[in-house]
Amino acid sequence: MPVTFELRKIAEADFPSRFGHFRILGFQGVEGPESEDAVVLQMGDIQTPEPVLVRIHSQCMTGDVFHSLRCDCRAQLELAIESISKEGRGLLIYEQQEGRGIGLLNKLRAYELQDQGADTVEANEQLGFEADLRGYEMPAAILNFLGVRAVRLMSNNPEKIAALEQAGVRVTERIPSIVDPISSTENYLRTKREKLGHLLD
Repeated sequence: MPVTFELRKIAEADFPSRFGHFRILGFQGVEGPESEDAVVLQMGDIQTPEPVLVRIHSQCMTGDVFHSLRCDCRAQLELAIESISKEGRGLLIYEQQEGRGIGLLNKLRAYELQDQGADTVEANEQLGFEADLRGYEMPAAILNFLGVRAVRLMSNNPEKIAALEQAGVRVTERIPSIVDPISSTENYLRTKREKLGHLLD
């Protein structure tokens, strides 16, 4: 018998921030014995016919919280929130999929392997994981729950586009999420482009 995915809205509250005034929503996705939490920042009226500006962001504690320069995650996160704030309308879906889905401590183990010469894909594979374990069923379910049928998606990852469209959410435009590379992220971004198919050109 197939396991069904169930989405639960847990909470919603007012959320003033230095980027502007949002609503913050908490969701839990349950699939069999497994569960995943996600946070959504919502600004403005999303119940309109026009496509909504959306960013699906995977948690990166090292980047988002500690300002790591090994990746471009925090820069992409701030770019997305600033873009939504500038438009006055949009959604940021923040998923707990640290380290492309391998978890925080395994991500730090992957860092050790990267220090020895592996790229991010090779490090994950040497630890026994796929290059990218992330899935995007939950963001698609959240958009459907919120009644969002068409989006302008801020992303460089074709898999996110495919996941949303498969779930019935129309992606009317892909907005590149490009930040200026620095010396410490050049290899990281090259691996994203060459091995994971991210659209960084």
